[in-house]
Amino acid sequence: MAEAGVEGREQRRQQGHLQPGLKRRHMTMISIGGIIGAGLFVGTGPILNQAGPATVLTYLLTGCLLILIMRMLGEMAVAQPSVGSFSDYGRMALGNWAGFSIGWLYWYFWAIVVGFEATVAASILGQYVPGVPPWLIALTLVLLLTATNLYSVGSYGEFEFWFAGIKVAAIIIFIVLAALFVIGLWPGGEGGMGLSNLYDQGGFFPNGSLVMFSGVVTVIFAFVGAEIVTIAAAESNEPEQGIVRATNQVIIRVLLFYVVSVFFLVAIVPWNTTFAEEVIKSPFTIAFERMGIPFAPDLMNFVVLTAVLSVLNSSLYTTSRMLFALTRHSDAPQFFLHTTRRGVPIWAILAGTSFGYVSVLLYYFFPEEVFTWLINASGAIALFVYLLIAISELVMRRRLEREAPERLQLKMWLYPWLTYLSIAAMVAVLVAMAVIPGQRPLLIASLVSLGVILVAYGIRRVAGPPERDPSEVVRREQESAPATQTE
Repeated sequence: MAEAGVEGREQRRQQGHLQPGLKRRHMTMISIGGIIGAGLFVGTGPILNQAGPATVLTYLLTGCLLILIMRMLGEMAVAQPSVGSFSDYGRMALGNWAGFSIGWLYWYFWAIVVGFEATVAASILGQYVPGVPPWLIALTLVLLLTATNLYSVGSYGEFEFWFAGIKVAAIIIFIVLAALFVIGLWPGGEGGMGLSNLYDQGGFFPNGSLVMFSGVVTVIFAFVGAEIVTIAAAESNEPEQGIVRATNQVIIRVLLFYVVSVFFLVAIVPWNTTFAEEVIKSPFTIAFERMGIPFAPDLMNFVVLTAVLSVLNSSLYTTSRMLFALTRHSDAPQFFLHTTRRGVPIWAILAGTSFGYVSVLLYYFFPEEVFTWLINASGAIALFVYLLIAISELVMRRRLEREAPERLQLKMWLYPWLTYLSIAAMVAVLVAMAVIPGQRPLLIASLVSLGVILVAYGIRRVAGPPERDPSEVVRREQESAPATQTE
C-alpha cells in the first residue's frame, strides 16, 4: 500500500512535465529530417516551371535566410532551452502577445501540414492498393503515427531516425549518380549532356529574373521544420549540445541536400517539363528515368512516401509541444498540460490530429481540390513566425549582453547587421507577394489568419486568466522538471 501511494504521488508529480527521451542520434536525425522535407521531392517541379534554371538561386537565397534564422534561434535556445522555444523567446522579448501569436500561428501551420502530408501519402499508397479509398488510407496513417507519438517521445525519435536516414541516403545517391550522368560517366540514359539545360530553352532566366523570388514562399514551406530541433531539445539528454551541433551543421545540410541536389536536377531535367499533371509526379523521378535507372518511379515513390511520413510524424510532435507550451502560459485550456506516465502530452497530441481528420473529410468530398486548399491556407505564416523570431533575437541579445553574457555560448554572426538584413529580406518577400498576382491571395489569407490570432489574444487578455511572467514560467518549469537521464 505504501509503495502504491508513493507511485501515485510520483505519477501526479510528473503530470504537466515532459521527460527526456531523445538520444543524441535522435537529435541528429531530427535536425537533418527537419531540413529535408517532402517539398523538396514534390514541390520543386512547379517552382522549376516558374523560375526556370534560376530555381537554384531561389533555393540558395531561401537557404541562406534559413541559415541566419537558425543561427539566431540557436543563440536564444542555447542561452535558454525551453519546450516553447521561439514562442517563449518572442514572449520574453516582445511581450505575451508575441508568444501567443507565434505559438498559435506555428501550431496552425503544422496542423495544416498534418492534413497535407496525410493526403499526399494516401495518393502515393493508393497506386499500390487499388480499390481502397484514399481517405481511408489517410485516416489509417494519421491514426498509426498518432499512436507512435502517444507511446513515448523516444518512439517519435526512433521513427524519425529511420525516416531521415532513408531521405539522406536517397539524396546522396541522387547527387552521386547525377554528377556521373552529367559528365558522361554513367552508362545508362543519355549521359554526357553537360550543363546545357542551365542556359538552353530560353536562358538562365527564361521568365525574367524577378520570377525567382515568387518561389521563395513555396521553398520556405519546404524548409520549415529545421527549427523543430530547438523544440525537441527540451526533451533530449543534451539540450544545449544538440542545438549547437544542429545550428553549426545547418549550412552544410542546406547547401548539400537542397542547393546541390536542385542544381543537378535542373541540369538533367529541362525546366519546361510538365510536372503539374500529378501531385506525386516528382521531378526527381523524371531525372532517374532519364538516367535509365529501372523502377525509378517506384523507387522515388518510396522515398517521397518516407519523406511524407517523416514530416507527418514531426508535425504531430510539433503541434503537441507548441500547444503544451501555450498552455503553460494559460493561452490554452489547462487540460492540454496532462501527460502520461511516459511524459507525453496526450490531449495536446490528439488536438493536433484534428486538422488531419478534417483533411480526411475534405479528401473524401473534394479529392482534387484538397491539396491546393491546404497549401493556400498556410500561406506566408512561416514568414511571419520567422520575422518575429528575428525581432526577438534583436531584443534578447541586447538583454543577455547586459544581464547574463555568460549564457551567450553561441552567437549570431555580425550582430546586429545580419539580423537586420534577415528582417529586410523577409519584409521584401512579403512585399513581393503583395505585388505578384499569383501570390497575393496567399498573403491576404495569411494576414487574415494573423488578424484572427491578434483578435483572439485581445479577447484572451480581457476575458482570460491573468497573464504570467514568461521568464518565471520557464524558470519554474526547468526547476521542477524530471532529472535529465543519461544515454
